[in-house]
Amino acid sequence: MLLALLLGLGGCSTWLTGNYEDPEVHLKRVEVVKAKLLEQRFKLHFVIDNPNDEDLPVRGLTYKVSLEGLLLAEGEDDSWFSVRAHSRAVHVVEVRTNLWEHLKPLAKLLRHPDRPLQYRLEGELRTGLLFGHNLSLRRTGELTPAGLLLE
Repeated sequence: MLLALLLGLGGCSTWLTGNYEDPEVHLKRVEVVKAKLLEQRFKLHFVIDNPNDEDLPVRGLTYKVSLEGLLLAEGEDDSWFSVRAHSRAVHVVEVRTNLWEHLKPLAKLLRHPDRPLQYRLEGELRTGLLFGHNLSLRRTGELTPAGLLLE
């Protein structure tokens, strides 16, 4: 039984030896699913890059996404998935929100769909199976608002 436990920990060995590199998490795209006056549904496309020699088991994601200082969405996703070694995965999270109070400033931002918007991502990526490793997320970047507009 001890041998089986030690063999099962092979994926966690990089955490114990110090060769573990934190994965990179970026917000790639915000896709509008439905936009009504009092409720909007979006799909947030997160890209997770795994630079390690072992697969990366992900146990969940807590997020808070702001566009140009306006809170777009926040929440928690408890999906379990794995990112293969030295590769990337796109994880899509569907969110519901009410942007009624931000409607006027958001409409002003979307007047120029080719002008990039600054986003801020804060949260936590929960990884690991037996021994959990929580990665604090603080990332800024740019998104093109063309994907935010309904056709």
